[in-house]
Amino acid sequence: MKKLINDPANVVREELQGIEAAHPDLVKVSYDPYFITRADAPVQGKVALISGGGSGHEPMHGGFVGAGMLDAACPGEVFTSPTPDQMEAATKAVDGGAGVVHIVKNYTGDVMNFEMAAELCRAEGTEVESVVVDDDVAVQDSLYTAGRRGVGTTVLMEKIAGAAAEQKRPLKEVADICREVNANGRSMGMALTSCTVPAAGSPTFELGDDEIEMGVGIHGEPGRERMKMKQASEIVDMMATAIVDDLPFGKGDQVLAFVNGMGGTPMLELYVVYNELNKFLSGRGITISRNLIGSYITSLEMAGCSITLLKLSDDFTQLWDAPVKTAGLRWGV
Repeated sequence: MKKLINDPANVVREELQGIEAAHPDLVKVSYDPYFITRADAPVQGKVALISGGGSGHEPMHGGFVGAGMLDAACPGEVFTSPTPDQMEAATKAVDGGAGVVHIVKNYTGDVMNFEMAAELCRAEGTEVESVVVDDDVAVQDSLYTAGRRGVGTTVLMEKIAGAAAEQKRPLKEVADICREVNANGRSMGMALTSCTVPAAGSPTFELGDDEIEMGVGIHGEPGRERMKMKQASEIVDMMATAIVDDLPFGKGDQVLAFVNGMGGTPMLELYVVYNELNKFLSGRGITISRNLIGSYITSLEMAGCSITLLKLSDDFTQLWDAPVKTAGLRWGV
């Protein structure tokens, strides 16, 4: 294992110290327990958005804390769910009196711990709405979930709902926007290589030089099928077909297309994927009216990509275009 770390046991703490040192204008960091809040939290009269999960998927979620997106993020150890006390403390830290939305990816530990935290907060008088993201079409259940996994749509939800919260829309409306984004977003990923968790020191799974894992999860969970390497056009066709047929997306739809790198894939290849996706969707009469291309929900150094499509309404489009200022996403400011 070759990684730029000092000690696997300290990697998350040292990462948080780095984030705090790099972005003091955007975020504050709590080290006991671990959580990241926007620098000006709590914002009075504004619904607060919190998300979280195991580390190793950066910039999600800590990189999306800031104006127009998340108010707080709770990082667990690498690929390990954060604990209820982290989520409860983060909720209290960012509650500005208008309620809090927990955005939870559908992984069993995340869902269970966020539920416990929400109950604790409600018992103390804080209004909390919880929304579970389950957009991955690859498999119905996985090693870590009952039901579909929560993946790329999480990023889009955090941006769109974050903009709605910034406009001081009420708690129920912000939570309903999250649920509507989840209902209209679909994703699928693939891996060219495995990743290595620092504490494990060896690859999470074995994959031959001429093989790919189609439908892989962001922790290296098995997908739909292991197969021989193919050209980008064939890979994109398989992924996009699974996504488009699932919702289904149809002729005349306007979509936000999100091509995401898993951590070890260069932009050159992600643009090749985007080009193939654009051709595929054009052939089906589907228009990409917004896009996001880059590594935003990663799996350490895994090579590969995921594709997410979100059917856009006028409100979603306006909220996507609204200003955002975080370490991971920034425009309009």
